[in-house]
Amino acid sequence: MADERASAAGGTIERRTIDVIPDDERHGNSRSQFTLWFGANMQITAIVDGALAVVFGADALWAIIGLLIGNIFGGIVMALHSAQGPRLGLPQMISSRAQFGVYGAVVPLIMVVLMYLGFAATGSVLAGQAVNAMLHLNRSSLGIVIFGALTVVVAVTGYRLIHVIGRVATVVGILGFSYLAVRLFTQYDVGAVVGIKPFSPVTFLLAIALGAGWQLTFGPYVADYSRYLPRSTSGRATFWSTFAGSVIGSQWSMTFGALVAAVAGDAFLSDQVGFIGHLAGPVALSLLIYLVIVVGKLTVNCLNAYGGFMAILTTITAFNGQTRIAPAARAAYIVGFTTVSVLIAVAASADFLDNFKNFVLVLLMVFTPWSAINLTDFYLISKENVDIPALYDPAGRYGKWNVPALACYVLGIVAQIPFLAQKLYTGPLTTLLGGADISWIVGLVVTAVAYYAASRHRTNVPSAMIYPGHAETSAAGVHFGHIGAPTAKPPET
Repeated sequence: MADERASAAGGTIERRTIDVIPDDERHGNSRSQFTLWFGANMQITAIVDGALAVVFGADALWAIIGLLIGNIFGGIVMALHSAQGPRLGLPQMISSRAQFGVYGAVVPLIMVVLMYLGFAATGSVLAGQAVNAMLHLNRSSLGIVIFGALTVVVAVTGYRLIHVIGRVATVVGILGFSYLAVRLFTQYDVGAVVGIKPFSPVTFLLAIALGAGWQLTFGPYVADYSRYLPRSTSGRATFWSTFAGSVIGSQWSMTFGALVAAVAGDAFLSDQVGFIGHLAGPVALSLLIYLVIVVGKLTVNCLNAYGGFMAILTTITAFNGQTRIAPAARAAYIVGFTTVSVLIAVAASADFLDNFKNFVLVLLMVFTPWSAINLTDFYLISKENVDIPALYDPAGRYGKWNVPALACYVLGIVAQIPFLAQKLYTGPLTTLLGGADISWIVGLVVTAVAYYAASRHRTNVPSAMIYPGHAETSAAGVHFGHIGAPTAKPPET
């Protein structure tokens, strides 16, 4: 225990995984969430996401407004997940066992792992292009491999270094993107391409969906990076720091992307990294901008690798009963995950990556009902009280499978299908709506209402937080919780 505390204090390789973070290892303040999520969103993939709204037909002005609305609504959902971190001291997906059961939580976890792999692979391609441009490498795979190695180093080191990279990405992102904005306005007549198309409800709703979908993808792992905050940290402060960092960072990037697409069109989409480097101007400044791209992608790719390993570990430990693993095994999980994502990026053709990315976007429909169930349960049914030891015990309070929750989850996915507007599939009701994608709204509302109706009278809800080493007895005389050596103090009253 002593060496673990020294490690936590000294900022060396992280030892904690899916176990609860003890009070004596918690540190920092809510402001760290702002820099992490701001830095993670000041990156080239967010630029591309904003550009897509214009490519699909929206006027740049209405695209920017729609993206802002989507980022705000999606950011609210995402930040509500983040606020759970200090209260629970747990990674995000382990808390899903309270809703789905210890085994049942594996169902959304499988989809989460696929999402991490998809975004890690496609992100590595863009970052690899920037590395190649910086180092003048001839083989495209070399840049991807180098970037993968950087990702492993940061993700294995863990929580503290990830936050440091987030702070660095915030600073270089602000400087780099501000410079690029000046270059864009001096090199192109931006005013001539803004506000020239009439308002279109279809493309406006599409822009909202792009912004909201971007934020919702962070839901499954956002609390991973707030769980080390002291338990006394205000949930409101955590919410607003996360919300502001993610929404401001993503909106800044997406606004830039919408304007770039309006003035450059196919020239940007065919070579995003090359266009940004060319926009930077002189070679020395282009190199600095490539560095900005790498740092921004490194931040979010580390989140993917770190979250991916957490999701895999949460899945495996549901069946083997472990609550902790050795540092060497932890590193092996991260190296293995990153290696797979690098192999996908290296081996895949451009067409495959495009199709794979669209497949991942379709998978986003599985995260909307998950968010609805997790947040409805935590804030409205459980009243922010969770039996943490029971999350690791299939015979405990939450059981192996929660059939009503799984049924609501499936219902939430099915309800979205008629409203989808993806490259791989367009729903019949979407056609009647003129092509507007409102599936995420349908998924949130239908799932939240169905789950609340099915679960509001649950009898296994604790009356207070139960941390390791503490227990609760229900009014019916049923004993809950586990007695053991406490790893966290009970909350002060």
